[in-house]
Amino acid sequence: MRVRYNLWSVLAAMALVSLIVGACGGGGGDTSSGGGDGDFKAAIVTDTAGLGDQSFNDSANRGLQRAGEELGIETQVYETSQPSDYEPSLARAPSQGSDITFAIGFLMTDALTNVSSQNADAKYAIIDSVVEADNVASLNFKEEEGSFLVGAVAGLMTKSNKVGFLGGLEVPLIKKFEAGYRAGVQTVNPDAEVLVTYAGDFNDPGKGKEIALSQYSNGADVIYHASGGTGLGLFQAAEERGEGFWAIGVDSDQYDLAPDNVLTSMMKRVDVAVFETIKDTKEGNFQAGTVVFGLKEDGVGLAPTTSNNTPQEVIDQVNALRDRIIAGEITVPTTAEDLESFTPPQ
Repeated sequence: MRVRYNLWSVLAAMALVSLIVGACGGGGGDTSSGGGDGDFKAAIVTDTAGLGDQSFNDSANRGLQRAGEELGIETQVYETSQPSDYEPSLARAPSQGSDITFAIGFLMTDALTNVSSQNADAKYAIIDSVVEADNVASLNFKEEEGSFLVGAVAGLMTKSNKVGFLGGLEVPLIKKFEAGYRAGVQTVNPDAEVLVTYAGDFNDPGKGKEIALSQYSNGADVIYHASGGTGLGLFQAAEERGEGFWAIGVDSDQYDLAPDNVLTSMMKRVDVAVFETIKDTKEGNFQAGTVVFGLKEDGVGLAPTTSNNTPQEVIDQVNALRDRIIAGEITVPTTAEDLESFTPPQ
């Protein structure tokens, strides 16, 4: 496993090379940073895509770094290179002083279940899963609601009446993205066809590009991905195909990956969930159990760069649908079964 040093750690290392020490045990390292008096520390353990994925892990790190800046705490980042790194990193973080440690992603569910039971005095949080333990906060999102909105964008923007969905692993979490997206397309454009392909991987940009090019060749002119690092290939494909071939990002605002070809991104505010949980814990208000972030809680939504390539009249229609979801007038499906019985709102 590799450890990513943040800005303060890198600067310190450049100035004080003699103080750099190698990581030991468990494959992880303490990458402490931030101001404050060192009385409180928070850590994230990334999934194997690591920092720089311009998606899920980077969003979590933004929340961590915001906490370092605004709350004056020390921060730690542990990057994993393989699933066997999960448990050692989750155990090592509190041993190096972390007061709250985040497991970034549902793939760490089993690892955190084991580690949290063995470290009852440590506080943990997990993104996109539920671990039922007195020392674990489970932070989940209504991905289907945000995906519904970008589906509406796709349905309104398509010229070919074919749009695509690129998924990572075909698991219930990603099926939520798919169901919401398809419901959004169906609501605004019932004649549109949705092409769906799963890559079977969250960290294979080459596979993502291959799938995207195939969907474009089969008539899709808008593709939404929920595939982590695999989705980076989508943006390469869109740029390669050029004008009129659109991509929709996920988790973070991915506009900069293909400025001429990105309509919007489904923002999943992992950064908000991480920051708020750190803040609550620092203030002595840590709560185990499940917390869910949807449109109402500003946990999901459209990226701020949406207006760069998406006409305002489209954004206005989508925002009207957002308001109806928040008001409870539209219940977005989360599964294929729910989608079958979904009736688009009038």
